[in-house]
Parts: sequence; C-alpha cells; structure tokens
Amino acid sequence: MDLWLTLAVMAGAVFLFVTEKLRVDVVALLVAASLLVLGVVSLPEALSGFSNQATVMVAAMFVLSGALQRNGALIAVGDLLARIRWPWLFLLVMMALVTCVAAFVNNTATVAVFLPLVLAATTANRWAPSKFLIPLSYMSQTAGVCTLIGTSTNLLIDSMARETAGIGFTLFEFAPLGIVFVGICVLYLMTVGRLLLPDRGVPGSESADHIGRYVAELLVDDGAAVIGRRRGEVLADAGDDVALLAILRNGVAMRGQDLKVEAGDRLLLRGLWQDIEATRKSLKLKFDHVARDLDGDVNAERLHVETMVAPGSHLIGNTLAGMRFGHTYRARVHGLHRRQLGIHTPLDQVPLHVGDVLLLDAPAKAIADLRIDRGLIVLGSRAQRKVDTTKATLSAIVMAAAIAVAALGWTSIVASALLGCIALVVLRLLDPDEAYEAIDWRVILLLAGIIPLGIALQKTGGAALAANQLINLVGHYGPTATLAAVYLMTSTLTEFMSNNASAVLVVPIAIATADSLGVDPKPFLIAVAFAASTSFATPISYQTNTMVYTAGNYRFSDFVKIGMPLNIIFLITATLLIPRFFPF
Repeated sequence: MDLWLTLAVMAGAVFLFVTEKLRVDVVALLVAASLLVLGVVSLPEALSGFSNQATVMVAAMFVLSGALQRNGALIAVGDLLARIRWPWLFLLVMMALVTCVAAFVNNTATVAVFLPLVLAATTANRWAPSKFLIPLSYMSQTAGVCTLIGTSTNLLIDSMARETAGIGFTLFEFAPLGIVFVGICVLYLMTVGRLLLPDRGVPGSESADHIGRYVAELLVDDGAAVIGRRRGEVLADAGDDVALLAILRNGVAMRGQDLKVEAGDRLLLRGLWQDIEATRKSLKLKFDHVARDLDGDVNAERLHVETMVAPGSHLIGNTLAGMRFGHTYRARVHGLHRRQLGIHTPLDQVPLHVGDVLLLDAPAKAIADLRIDRGLIVLGSRAQRKVDTTKATLSAIVMAAAIAVAALGWTSIVASALLGCIALVVLRLLDPDEAYEAIDWRVILLLAGIIPLGIALQKTGGAALAANQLINLVGHYGPTATLAAVYLMTSTLTEFMSNNASAVLVVPIAIATADSLGVDPKPFLIAVAFAASTSFATPISYQTNTMVYTAGNYRFSDFVKIGMPLNIIFLITATLLIPRFFPF
C-alpha cells in the first residue's frame, strides 16, 4: 500500500513540477507533508531534509557566493570583457571566465553578475547579445559539474549516496570528466553553436530598441482617439505588430466584441516597444501616473531602464501593487516582458516570475538604488557600481580558504563552508541580514521538502521496482547501456522540471539498478549528476536558461535547435567516458 501511495505522490509532484501550477518549493513541501500524513515516512524522516548536509551546504555556499557578488569581486573579473574588441575572442574569454567562477560559485549567481556585463559590452561594440547569452548559460551549467560545490545538485546527490549507499565524492572527484565536458562545450559553441545562434539585433538600434515584446497598460484619457470604438476597431489605425489583449474597466477585463471603449478604460497592448510607443502616440493614449507624488522634480532627467527579476528575488510571487513597487523604487512600470504574454489583468496585479523584465520609467538618480538591489538585475549599458577592492579581495580569500581547507582534508566541506560564513560576518564583509538575504530560500525549501520523497522511494521498494523495469528493458545489453538509459532518463526529466527534483527521483533508481546488476553504483550516480546539471534543450529547464531567454530575446526553438545536439553529444560522451573514469 505504501508503495502505491508513494507512486501517487510522486506522479502528482512530477505533474506540478512540469506544469508549474505551483512554485517548486511549495510543491516540495506539499510532497513532504503528504508522505507524512499518509504514514509513508515518519516525522524524523519527513523533517530530515532540513538537517541534511546538502541543504546546509547549499545555504552556506549561497552566503559565500553572495559575499563575492555583493562586494564586487565577480564584477572585477567581468570587467576584463569590456576591453575585448573581437567577437570570437570575447566569446572565448567570457566562457573561460564563467568556467573559472561557476565551478565554485552558484551558477545562477554567476549568470546574474555576468549578464549585465555581457549586455553592456556587446551593446557598446554593436554586437547582438543573442550571440553570447546562450553560451553564458550553457557554460555556467557545464562548469558547475566540475566540482562537488559547483551546483546544488552535486551536493544533493553526494548526500543521498552517503546515506543510502555509504559512498560519497571528494571535492574535485568530478573534475576530470567535468573538464572534458567543458572542453566539448567550448568547442561546440565556438564552431557549430556560433552558426546556430540567432541574431536578434543590438539594443538601442532601430532593429531592437528594447528586449523582446512587452505588455503595456495604457490609459484612455479624455480626447483619446479610441473612445467610442468597438474592440475590433481599437487598433484600426495601428500597425499589425501590436495586439489588443484586453480592455480593462475598473480593473476587470471586459468581454464582448460590441463593447465600446470609454474614457477611463485601460488597454492592455502587446508588441515591440517601439510599435507600442507609436500606437500610444497615434491614438493619444497615456501612461497612468497612478501615484503623482512619484513625479518629484519635473525637470529631473528620466530614463527607461530594463530590469530583470533575479532568481531568489523577494519580488517573485508578489504583485507590483502588493509591494508598492513605485514608492519603493521611485519608478513606474511601463511594460512587462515574460515568456508567456497572455496577460488579461492589470499589470500591477500580475504575480512576478523569475526572468520577468520590467521596463521602468525612473529618474536617473534612482538607477543606483536599482543596481544594488539583489532582487533585480539591471539590463542596461550604464556604468556598474564601484567595487570595494578590499572587501572584494577578502571575500575571495575567504572563499578560496574554505575550498582549500576541504580539499586538503583538514575538515569536511560542510564545516569549512560554515566557518567561511562565520568569517565573512566577523570580518564585516557581510552583516547577518545580508547573509540571510544571500540565501535563496526557495532552493533550500525545495531540497528540504523533496529529500523525503527519495527516502520513501527507497523505503517502499519503489526504486527497486523502477530499477527492475529498467533492467528488463536494457539490462541484457550490459551496464554501459543501462548507464546510458539512466543518463537519458535524468536528462529528459530535467528538461521539464527542477534539476534537484529529477535527481531525487533518479538517484534511488540508479543505486537500486547498480545493486541489481552487482556493480559499483558510483558510475550511475555520476551519470545522474551530470545529466541533471546540464539541461540545454528548453528555456524552462534551468534558471540560467530562463534568465538569458528573456534578456537575449530568444525563441523557445532556439534552445531546442542549439541545446538538443549538445545534449546528445553529452549523452554519448558520458556513456563512453564515465566507465573509464569510474569503472563498474
């Protein structure tokens, strides 16, 4: 009975992860609570994810990475890019720098720092950012598998392996195979990838004035040309590139083709920003001031600035109205850009997602405040904030010391990372509040909530059942073919759901499969680690893909076209080389 209950909970979790009907951390906590209420796991087992060393280690690494980011150490590294004037060399150096950083620093933090730097450098050189941002994401993922601490997935798999199979990984045990993957990724992106990467234009040029298509909410004021028009006639004088999503009256989307526009209504329009602006002017529509006390000095210079909602941002799940965004940031939101633009509610009532881009109308002096907010990434070409050289250097030394202490075997990586966090606070490189803010609590709760599912799969025999099915399917071809099947299973799951969630599902199966075959489980665990951390074929599979998808104005098909061949190459490489580096 427990087995069927576990499988039912797992199926529900996979459905929610894939459809994104709930946030991943909420799904994970729902999984843990369901298993506890159904009696599949005990209370200590349900709460074991919170005390798991992977959860603690990931939190500590967020703090160490946060110090590097906050004190400007990574910006100092990225400034090298601004001096390069040849596109191929820029791409090569960018990938080399990202590799060096992402091998030890959380890859979403790495991309969050490099993203505005790459945008600034490419715009200054009149290069299309779309030629460089997918490589930025792909390299951050590939570099992350080079070390135990490069990605939370490696730490999670190491923890689960120690608890269930009594084996684990050293800090640099992934490195030999990881370096091969890095080399393959660089070669692919410098050759085939460069031919496949699209040219979406240069921000600031006539062909690409802003990032992608926006949804804008415009006020129908007295004297607007659209008053009295029916829905189908609203955009009669506009171009075909602007679409009317909704007519809002008192905050509610009005229905019916015979509905006539009235003064005071608001129109939700979708299109490229220059087309929306042209339509606004021709139809005499206005941006609603909402709060006129935000105007301040009417003579102050005002700028349009694009800001992205960062991973782990406090804005995620909140609405502009609920946060009093305009008063907090002294800026008005003129447009919203995201993957799915089917919006039919007022913009200030739309819950924000990771990767959303807000087009802000703000005074020039507010830009500095936007830059220091870790919840937003300014996608502009203006100068970055100054680097505190002393603090940046000390933060890098603390990070290096934490890694060195663990690599030398003086203490565990968890202990050294926690000592590093303490050192940051003692040296005042971060204050305690900043340390808490540096942690992406959604990832922590995801890990803590999903770990009990792995325990349930192991405890109820679900992992053994899946392993037997896998062996019946490909086991007679030998352990190498079974290894390829495990890699493919993990890679496929990761394209549509959280990489940590897919790892939790497959690790127990991988261990059970190895036991059934009578071989060392380590090669199968390596396959899961590499497959779960390198997902290239969809923009929703990994947070770094989502970030560059928005900023680079990519299409979904771009990731399929560029990422799918790389996934296949990595599958073949893993199948051939994992048994050589980690014999059965």
